[in-house]
Amino acid sequence: MRINKYMSLSGHWSRREIDRFIEEGCITVNGSVCVRGQDVSEEDAILVMGMPIPDKPKPVYIALNKPPGIVCTAVRDVRNNLFEYMDYPVRIFPVGRLDKDSQGLLIMTNDGDISNRILRSEKSHEKEYVVTVTKPFGGEFLEKMGAGVAILGTVTNPCKVSRISSDTFRIILTQGLNRQIRRMCKELGFYVTRLERIRIMNINLEGTELGEWRHLTDGEMLTLFEKLYGKTRETTSGK
Repeated sequence: MRINKYMSLSGHWSRREIDRFIEEGCITVNGSVCVRGQDVSEEDAILVMGMPIPDKPKPVYIALNKPPGIVCTAVRDVRNNLFEYMDYPVRIFPVGRLDKDSQGLLIMTNDGDISNRILRSEKSHEKEYVVTVTKPFGGEFLEKMGAGVAILGTVTNPCKVSRISSDTFRIILTQGLNRQIRRMCKELGFYVTRLERIRIMNINLEGTELGEWRHLTDGEMLTLFEKLYGKTRETTSGK
């Protein structure tokens, strides 16, 4: 396994941070300075600034109801960044993103494997949104959104779309292109004024007010693991 992936699975550093360590010569493998892209295994003696990789921290799984204005970035110099907003005592990261102007559900974790499994587009994991646009729409708009819209050099996958009111609809996606819903709406002549993600797979915002977060329950985790792994996976949440 590549060194940056291997070390990121420990939950202590991002791949970008590990790449920086490598560039600065801070990592050795079996006594030799590590090089970018080097393959390693569990049998290798890996030291970071002369110290072994710490044990993997206790897994954390959180549902955050992100408010508008918070930026999903690990760069702490960025104003209103997500990590400063949560100020969580251990390193966690979002599963996927919500753009600055959007709100709603973010799953926060330090479990890189579960994050990768949720984000795999070929697995068609559902993400549900409630969207308000600038003007009323008709049935043709809903049909086109559901059938697929040409954006970013491709056509979006068919998806489930239903009306909530004259200017608000519900949409369930199984892919995650950059600013996908906003781009789809714009292509059809509409602009999004409010976008809220309310569900990722079996995880929703029930009982979590805007700006608040909670640890996932054991029941939620059991169902999530069954969907991702086809069976339960032993874990202890960070409660």
